[in-house]
Amino acid sequence: MRRERVAAILIQDNQIALIERHRMGRHYYVFPGGGIEPGENFVEALVREMDEETGLKVVVKRLIADLWYRGTPQHYFLVEAVGGEFGNGQGEEYTTQLPLEEGTYHPVWMPIAIMPNQSVLPLVIANLVLRSHPQAWPEGPLRLTETPAG
Repeated sequence: MRRERVAAILIQDNQIALIERHRMGRHYYVFPGGGIEPGENFVEALVREMDEETGLKVVVKRLIADLWYRGTPQHYFLVEAVGGEFGNGQGEEYTTQLPLEEGTYHPVWMPIAIMPNQSVLPLVIANLVLRSHPQAWPEGPLRLTETPAG
């Protein structure tokens, strides 16, 4: 079974922070985040993951959505950057030689306006961002499910 995961929705100047992935012949983008370590709560895990993956220090604002993806819960939070330098993540994705099948990781700022033309996963969260930014975020966390194609 996969680990429960947290992920960030970080928007600045109408751009969203994403991780560009090239893996197994596919090119796509994901929201920065990762697995929750034993003893961590959601906020601690997300702050750690954002530092590791993007180099940014963040403040977690609020939970936007809980997504069940392939039977594993993922929790998406709006966050705000309060320090650090984007692109200076020191997580294992960047500091160790990963097996080729793990692919590549590259933090990027993507203009929200071009998101519909890109492969941003999970699609249900990408669509939520497009519907909600800048002023129409749901009042409480949504409960969502996505079944991946293929």
